[in-house]
Amino acid sequence: MLEATLTFDRSDVIGATDRRLFGAFVEHLGRCVYGGIYEPGHPTATDDGFRGDVLELVRELGATIIRYPGGNFVSGYDWEDGVGPVEDRPKRLELAWLSIEPNTFGTNEFIDWCRKGDLEPMLAVNLGTRGPDDARKLLEYCNFPAGTKYSDLRREHGWEKPHDIKFWCLGNEMDGPWQMGTKTATEYGRIAVEAAKMMRTIDPSIELAAVGSSGRNMPTFGAWEREVLRHTFHQIDFISLHTYLNDQARDTPAFLASSDAMDDFIEEVIGIADEVATELGSDKRIDLSFDEWNVWYRTRSGSDRTLPGWPVAPSILEERYTMKDALAFAGACISLLNHADRVKSACLAQLVNAIAPILTETGGPAWRQTIFWPFADFANLGRGDVLRSSVNSPTYATVYHAPRGENDFAHEMPAVPFLKAAVVYSAEEKIVTLFLLNRSLDEAMSVAIDGTGFSSLTPDTATVLRHDDLEAINTRDQQPVFPAPLPAFGADDKGRITLPPASWTVVRMKCEL
Repeated sequence: MLEATLTFDRSDVIGATDRRLFGAFVEHLGRCVYGGIYEPGHPTATDDGFRGDVLELVRELGATIIRYPGGNFVSGYDWEDGVGPVEDRPKRLELAWLSIEPNTFGTNEFIDWCRKGDLEPMLAVNLGTRGPDDARKLLEYCNFPAGTKYSDLRREHGWEKPHDIKFWCLGNEMDGPWQMGTKTATEYGRIAVEAAKMMRTIDPSIELAAVGSSGRNMPTFGAWEREVLRHTFHQIDFISLHTYLNDQARDTPAFLASSDAMDDFIEEVIGIADEVATELGSDKRIDLSFDEWNVWYRTRSGSDRTLPGWPVAPSILEERYTMKDALAFAGACISLLNHADRVKSACLAQLVNAIAPILTETGGPAWRQTIFWPFADFANLGRGDVLRSSVNSPTYATVYHAPRGENDFAHEMPAVPFLKAAVVYSAEEKIVTLFLLNRSLDEAMSVAIDGTGFSSLTPDTATVLRHDDLEAINTRDQQPVFPAPLPAFGADDKGRITLPPASWTVVRMKCEL
């Protein structure tokens, strides 16, 4: 059995988790919207056509803020197509995913769906094929009370009160050659700052995220962030990050270590943002919005990305997640928690059907994929102060390959701890929650818990997610991967907890100061 120690101190706080850290993403991609969150005529549908079973699962998942309408989709989207009487809305060729967009679901329907789910909307504007003026018109439509062309148009469409959307994304992945309206950093920086200026003039209360590089393995990474921030620094609040973990190399130990590369990515972007702040002589700090992250690899090529014939809501990118995927995903949850001081917003991409924790059958049921469970733990139990923790654990060496397009980023990892952990303290609940990932495939791990600053730490509950078959998946009819009580739980007289091999464990401990 492996032996490890987890040490933390109540007075050593990384940062409080922001409610927006537990967000997700809805894009007009495949069956994410149509047949996902929206399906009039479904047995559980509301009067608005929203799938009630999906709403219930979204509530259980614990998602808090939802990014919309893209993603790659937004860079070719005319928002005016998705408002007004449904019968008058045009059908369009959608170039990002080679489908027909019927526009029967648009901005107002999205806001209504968010309100039903107690979710904060995060709206992205098109800075690919459109520009700053279109962005300010959408903001006026959504947020201005009345008495102007676009605010009165919203009222005419049936939404008298403003939507009051606070979080806005200034485009999407603008350095990506796959993006409609791809731009250089200078081109993007110039239009982003102009969009921000006009939008803030209409509503000074909004928060804005500028687009970072599409990935750490992009040739533009680093230089892109610096140039964009030099243009936008004084007008924005966030810089965005995107990453997708994968096991295309079929190397499970490397895959389970991939979230450590995510840690490095976050810290590099923080460093760049602070470097630009110093260069500009500012004490302002730009926060990070990790507004796309997930495991994604099986459906990244060929007919899984698009289908011929320009279909409506095709079944594409419907990743079937394994137990192994859930473990790598859990590591990403820990990475986000351990950077709660600067990562203030994050969006799991995506929410339903397309690379998602929830799958549906059109006209039929909805069910939880394996990655649903670590996200639900992260979102529902990760509220509070993240304590800086120190892990003393045996390690292993590996190399993680993160391909995207033609770029293969090799990340050498000479000493990956078998134990990855985050610690969250809720003063309100008087609970310390331990998020523990055992990355050893064949050995259990005995973890000594050494928490200071508390007069007592008493074991309360513990659950574990594991399966003997790392390739096990959840289907409509069988869901073999689900959390269960940790066997023989109860920290022993030496304060140790035993983690099974290849497992995700969440331990709740009552505490007294």
